[in-house]
Amino acid sequence: MANKIDLNNDYPNITESDKLYERALKVQKPVTQTLAKGPGQFTKGVAPKYLVKGKGSHVWDVDGNEYIDLNSAIGPISLGYAYPAVDEAIRRQLNDGITFSLMHPLEVELSELVQQVVPNAEAVKISKTGADVCSAAIRVARAFTGRDKVFCCGYHGWHDWYIGITSRNSGVPEAIQDLTYTFEYNDIESVKAALDETVAALILEPFIFEAPKPGYLQELAEVCKANGTLLIFDEMWTGFRVAVGGAQEYFNVKADLAVFSKACANGMPIALLTGRADVMELFNSEVFSYTTFGGEALSLAACIATINELRDKKVPQYLDEHGALLKDGYNSLAIELGVDKYTHCVGFNCRSMVTFTPDAGNGLEVKTFMQQEMIKRGVLWAGFHNMCYSHTTEDIDYILAAYRDVLPLLKAAIESGNIKGQLKGEVLEAVFRKVSNYNIKPKSIA
Repeated sequence: MANKIDLNNDYPNITESDKLYERALKVQKPVTQTLAKGPGQFTKGVAPKYLVKGKGSHVWDVDGNEYIDLNSAIGPISLGYAYPAVDEAIRRQLNDGITFSLMHPLEVELSELVQQVVPNAEAVKISKTGADVCSAAIRVARAFTGRDKVFCCGYHGWHDWYIGITSRNSGVPEAIQDLTYTFEYNDIESVKAALDETVAALILEPFIFEAPKPGYLQELAEVCKANGTLLIFDEMWTGFRVAVGGAQEYFNVKADLAVFSKACANGMPIALLTGRADVMELFNSEVFSYTTFGGEALSLAACIATINELRDKKVPQYLDEHGALLKDGYNSLAIELGVDKYTHCVGFNCRSMVTFTPDAGNGLEVKTFMQQEMIKRGVLWAGFHNMCYSHTTEDIDYILAAYRDVLPLLKAAIESGNIKGQLKGEVLEAVFRKVSNYNIKPKSIA
């Protein structure tokens, strides 16, 4: 019998998930379309591998087991699964068609709406994925500045210019790898020491989990402007979530270019590049960046409906308030239950992360133990609290009750000195790593 959400559940029966996985191994390489959803990030032997349904903040796997989802589809679900206003917009557009032989009016309507809510949106470009618009931003920055090198901080997708600096860089020519350099977040002095006339763009996530130091983003904008380098905000996670206008609105700072995708269409595939008109003008003539499906109308309709809901329902405020209940509740429980030397929750309220200290032991083993016990209790857990508008106070109360159950078990497992021996499934895998940490170099080349 399939599990319902219950603190007394057994580990879920995942027979159908495993059957599908065995079929996938014979025909897919790799079996997942994004590593964060793949079996390496969910302990094999305990966690489901395939989901078939979502409603609100809950999801169901192929075996019929129900979970509260804390992952929000790795970010795109900002309102909730099967959210009525968005689904109705998709259905209305579906009656008239999906993709056409000429441009669609929704392209104009969406761009006007984005211009209203995103501070730097003098012009808007529409595409399909986050990696697309990140690469388009880098290309147009190089064209505008006449420079080649890029400084980056964070994760920016799978394309050559970025992934060449990671351990998964096979197939990326060395000449491409040598054009990108990494810098440490919140270290303004290292950027000042390295910026020179060869650097076209500096791209960063305005925050990941660590908050910017007071004035950091503003000073970054100033030093980039003084150097003739374009500042690009990668707002895949911050956009439409920390504020409707993203980190630019929240921190009152403008980037030359900004890119968005995850939260703006509640699960439909779309990506946005916004920025200065003089830079974006180059897409009209000198810079090529086009895709057949950029004007796909179902996603345009979903994006418009989502942004309107985010704005009208004050969703970022809701995410902040309810995310605080979960983050602060976790940290209070950790202190109360005597595990605060091993774990705490960090990040902004809209997207926080459970972390483990070196005292806890092998981080992947500890995370695997936590995951198996949360999944047993009906919470699809990967270490993150990716909040959406459908996460209710009841959901949060339940999750905190599950944490109250699990944290003493975690403490006992850690203090036994044999966490691995208490795992029911395989240890989680690391995704990839940067080749070297914060390798910032130019002033040319230091």
